[in-house]
Amino acid sequence: MVTPTIQRRRLGNALRRAREAAGKNQDEAAEVIDSAGSKISRLELGQSGIRLTDLKLLLDFYGVPPEEAEPLRELARAGRQRGRWTGYRNVVPDWFRQYLDLEADAAEIRWYQSEVIPGILQTEPYIRAIIEGDDVDRQTAVRLDRQKVIDRPDGPELNFILSESALRRDLGDRATMREQLSHIATLANRPNITIQVFPLDAQTYVTSSYNFITLRFGQEVASDVVYLETFTDADYLDSPEAIRAYNRLWGRLQAAALGPAESRRLILRIADEMK
Repeated sequence: MVTPTIQRRRLGNALRRAREAAGKNQDEAAEVIDSAGSKISRLELGQSGIRLTDLKLLLDFYGVPPEEAEPLRELARAGRQRGRWTGYRNVVPDWFRQYLDLEADAAEIRWYQSEVIPGILQTEPYIRAIIEGDDVDRQTAVRLDRQKVIDRPDGPELNFILSESALRRDLGDRATMREQLSHIATLANRPNITIQVFPLDAQTYVTSSYNFITLRFGQEVASDVVYLETFTDADYLDSPEAIRAYNRLWGRLQAAALGPAESRRLILRIADEMK
């Protein structure tokens, strides 16, 4: 089932194209619905829903014909539904719930991680070792629930590049790390998962001081998204320029990393060192 976040992104993309085709700017569109240009920006980015009355005003302003307007109304209705992660509102901030919906709907996920093991690969003891704050049980439940995407028959292709330093960082205790690394090595055998390690002695310097995730969708579904997380917030980049830049960066990281087979051997070797 396509999540409300993706429905909002579909609608946002369609409205942006309609506005641009009509030769209107965001401030002009905002005046039509008695709002600020920032609301049109959030709408076109899929970050907020829209009332059907406001949608009709915009579609009329853009000159969208009736036969094209009805599918957009359906998207607007679907985008206002509650997402599956709403029940975790007290432990999952709004900016991250959007990512969780995108993760569930992606056709491919490319994940570069330099400091910790990616959440979708984490074992429960590792999760509990790194989570801070209150309600550890519910935060752990969210992370484990996310991992169901790995086993879905229609789940995404998952590609990871992990820094060797993340594998060697002793979080929890050595038994926790050994179990975590063995789990990663097991997942690396799955046909939909590719795991590469960026070694400490890599001869190539690649400029990437922070982690990123690229979520790829079929163009009929939504545009690709690069997710950049900070300590208190996140950025969602979907401009063609940003996507191309991060695709190039991914290619450079991939070329400098060990191949999948060699990476798995290194992971098992590090796990053995944890005994």
